[in-house]
Amino acid sequence: MTNSPQVPATSPLLSPARLGGLELPNRLVMAPLSRNRAGADGVPGELMATHYAQRASAGLIIAEGTTPNAAGQTYPRVPGIHTPAQVAGWRRVTDAVRAAGGRMFLQLQHAGRVSHPDTSGLVPVSPSTVRFPEALRTPGGLRDGVTPRAMTEEDIRSTVADYAAAARNAVEAGFEGVEVHAANGFLPHQFLSRSTNLRTDAWGGSVEKRIRFTVEVVRAVTEAIGRERVGVRISPGVEVNSIHEGDTAEIYPPLLAALAGLEPVYLHQIHSDPAGPLFRAIRESWPGTLIGNPVLSREEVAADGGERAGERLLAEGADLVALGRGFLANPDFVERLRTGAPLNEIRPEFLMHVHGAEGYNDYPALAAR
Repeated sequence: MTNSPQVPATSPLLSPARLGGLELPNRLVMAPLSRNRAGADGVPGELMATHYAQRASAGLIIAEGTTPNAAGQTYPRVPGIHTPAQVAGWRRVTDAVRAAGGRMFLQLQHAGRVSHPDTSGLVPVSPSTVRFPEALRTPGGLRDGVTPRAMTEEDIRSTVADYAAAARNAVEAGFEGVEVHAANGFLPHQFLSRSTNLRTDAWGGSVEKRIRFTVEVVRAVTEAIGRERVGVRISPGVEVNSIHEGDTAEIYPPLLAALAGLEPVYLHQIHSDPAGPLFRAIRESWPGTLIGNPVLSREEVAADGGERAGERLLAEGADLVALGRGFLANPDFVERLRTGAPLNEIRPEFLMHVHGAEGYNDYPALAAR
């Protein structure tokens, strides 16, 4: 089954843009999407190189959440960027994408409590000993979440340093930059949230103390590789991975003010609603490039891959638009939007926790139809 978006070639999503020192051919960003196709050791292989090179027509690709250290691993077969083999594996990916004319950032994602010893070999770490209440996929199947170890001051400092080292590794691997994932219930978000950060020291309690970890990570990463190579992802009010902020309206203005002072090249807001006051408030307060990631219904994905929602975000002030599922099923998504060609139907059973090319690299391009 196919669907036709009937998009005019004059769509503003297809207009060129600049991101720091990068010239982007269009305003479409391939969103970071966990697909569990790395090796058991977190090393990207040819399967991933092919997948990303197929989608190199995106204005920018943000590669999937990648662990900055061993403790940060979420699920089996997610990639890392903390060993020489992982760096070499990612170099094969970026070489393939660059040869196809593309540009890539790498998302740095630390699981925090969203991890399991059966996967990482380590007890998860988090701001406080608040157990992850959901089941987690491990090499041995689904397992109940475990109580994490509360991070010491030394743990915090070493983890911040690991982010900086991972950013340097990403540049060595050929990425144009990195995105610090401070969203979706992962470690920086756990520091932001009152439900997972119960600390009473310099890293918890007041808003200023709860934003400190995220700010310190972004500062360390920008100092390591330069601000024009660093983006930040946030998800205000989003309760993915059982996160409950409790004071969304209070914590994000000072967080964004502190981040703006570090001048990262972009801010990426997940689940942006162009009709909502939150997106407008962020647009008004953020001085730099803003990437919007729209809320999409299943029907919108099937109809046009998110094109119309993306255009609404641009009209409300987004500079770039990140879309996921449209790129998943259509290696030539940009060309399909340009010409109004039909879209492939997504096969959701192959999205995660499977490891082959099926539902990953075998979606047909237009020329192959």
